[in-house]
Amino acid sequence: MVAVALGVVMWVRGGSDPAARAQRPDRELCTPGTPRSVLCPNNKGFEAKEYATHGDAFDCINFATQADAQAVLRADPGDPNRLDGGGGVACRGLPEPRDTEPVPQTAQRFTCAPGDTRSALCPQPERAFDARYFLRYGNDAYDCPDFASQADAQAVLRFAPADPNRLDDEGKGIACPDLPGPKDVRPVRR
Repeated sequence: MVAVALGVVMWVRGGSDPAARAQRPDRELCTPGTPRSVLCPNNKGFEAKEYATHGDAFDCINFATQADAQAVLRADPGDPNRLDGGGGVACRGLPEPRDTEPVPQTAQRFTCAPGDTRSALCPQPERAFDARYFLRYGNDAYDCPDFASQADAQAVLRFAPADPNRLDDEGKGIACPDLPGPKDVRPVRR
């Protein structure tokens, strides 16, 4: 009987697995005045300036959402935390809500390296295009403005017809129809 009771208590508290306990928010830390973070993802208050004034003290893993990380990048476009993964968009791999409108001051400093894939930041047609690059951060990390052309966005949809980036809003099998050419309007079966 004691063993069963002890098992129930361990199950309710998350067991003896420290990794499982680390993923659960600590209710004692997540008081109403605590800012939203990865440890307290449901807290309401978030002050971007608090994260922008401490130099290189925070990484993407410290933020509950991509929009929070983007707010920090907007608060200080100098990006002391190095959150910008390129093009003025911070921490693309974080969950929703998302804010992928580039911060102009950081986007202007971006330069294409020799091995970079073709994108809106590196639109040169002679650059190689790798659809896998736009799937590396998981679901909904890239939007239509991240692509150099409609054909590139369509290549990503062809590579991953489940459309994790939500490039085909109309469900017609054509990604980002408003992007400039070259175009590939042969529908992808979904």
